[in-house]
Amino acid sequence: MGKKYLMYLLSIVGVAGIIIFFHLGSLPLLDPDEPVYAQTAHEMLQFHDFISPRIYGDFWYDKPPMYYWLVAVAFKIFGIGEFAARFPSALLALCGVVLIYIAGSALFNNRTGLLSGMILATSVEYVYLAKAAVTDITLTFCITAALLAFLSKRYYLFYVCAALAVLTKGPVGILLPGCIVLLYILFTANYQELKRIKLFSGGFLFLAITMPWYLAMYHYHGNAFVETFLGFHNMTRFLKPEHAEGTLWYYYIPVLIIGFFPWSAFIPQAILGLFRAKHGKERDTLLFLVIWVCVIFVFFTLSQTKLVSYILPVFPPLALISGWYLDKSWTEQNRKAFTTGASILAVLASLFAVALLYTGYKLVPGIIPGAIASLILFGLMVVSVGWFSYRSNYQAVVYTKVVGMMIFLLVLIEVIFPAAAPSFSMRDFTMQFKEHYDGGAPVYVAKFYRPGFMFYSGMPGFEIIDRVQLVEAIHKQQKSYFIVKKKEYNMLPLIDQQQLNLLAELEDKVLLVNKIN
Repeated sequence: MGKKYLMYLLSIVGVAGIIIFFHLGSLPLLDPDEPVYAQTAHEMLQFHDFISPRIYGDFWYDKPPMYYWLVAVAFKIFGIGEFAARFPSALLALCGVVLIYIAGSALFNNRTGLLSGMILATSVEYVYLAKAAVTDITLTFCITAALLAFLSKRYYLFYVCAALAVLTKGPVGILLPGCIVLLYILFTANYQELKRIKLFSGGFLFLAITMPWYLAMYHYHGNAFVETFLGFHNMTRFLKPEHAEGTLWYYYIPVLIIGFFPWSAFIPQAILGLFRAKHGKERDTLLFLVIWVCVIFVFFTLSQTKLVSYILPVFPPLALISGWYLDKSWTEQNRKAFTTGASILAVLASLFAVALLYTGYKLVPGIIPGAIASLILFGLMVVSVGWFSYRSNYQAVVYTKVVGMMIFLLVLIEVIFPAAAPSFSMRDFTMQFKEHYDGGAPVYVAKFYRPGFMFYSGMPGFEIIDRVQLVEAIHKQQKSYFIVKKKEYNMLPLIDQQQLNLLAELEDKVLLVNKIN
């Protein structure tokens, strides 16, 4: 290991570590996803059952257990709280950045590895999900490790990592890597690779890792597990939209542009640059990375249920492609590539800043100071990048973007997120609830708020799915508390509103109690 390699590695770890772990546990868990994973891990410890995930005391077939296991271990080490719930994501995100640096150095050169790692560590969506108690970073790390293991011909490691991906999020953990590998073999016509990938022994290793949990779940829960996990959470959600956005074929285009910011400014040029790559190992590696991006992008575009986080597994290969292109342009002194990138960055930064300001003025006024600070920061970054690009100081271009994004992401974490948190978390509202609660009456909670309420109060409450259920509960001759969206309360008929007393409200949430004659 050379001195420069070690210096680059320490730089990567330092930058990524500061961004990812800064104030990791200071923000409350954001509804509804983070509390679901944290509470399920908590109940694993409560029930001493690490096979069957539960929430509210009921069996829960939404996801395999990998992230719950990791969080449960973190809870045992650090105690139950936000930091521990997010620690596995943060640690694996840091490992992912290091992995991309190592891969970029091995596949191309040390500078490409450094650039690729810095790009991944400072892209908006990767950092956001690195600091979130959700499964996406874990899945992305496992898929990335599997595919890079294939590229480096460590075939057994490929099967191990794919198996861990399946234990993280189900069949997609092997479906995506398998499709990418098969398409790569087809495109390169390297059919001898099929003999070398140890399909039978590797497949046996894969099954030995994945099947014990799946068989145990089928043994304990039978068809309920199969129909809910495989049927609804995999097949049905792929074929039918769970959200209105599922029908938008272009959904992931703006997600990718914003999520990969500021490095998305180089994506169009990098793609064009791929066609000019030299034949041989470098071209084959780039082809593999392109197939990797395309398969994941197309798969989730075809899926009728779409979420911003689903597209995260394209970020590592995009980071490698962008790192390769920047290094190539730097080596060739291609000023046009950098000035074009600076121009695109100016447009994207302007749109990003306007979106933040619009969100502040229309939805969350508390983030306006952070949005203004971001606007100023983006302006300085764009001007500096443009100037350094014109002066052909390409090292300064990269450093300016990295430092600029470090500052922006710290502003995001220190200023913007805390201001927005009360709108997206139950922690503060649950504290208000405890001040008013009599300790015995039933509590009815809107479905969206229930996971966060359970995590912060320790009470499962009764789930309210629709307005009909809410009205029925209001008119029961029993004192009851209600936690619902303010909009739902305001839309109730006057006769129903008159049966309620408003005890507390915070952002979009209200706490109500019914009047008993």
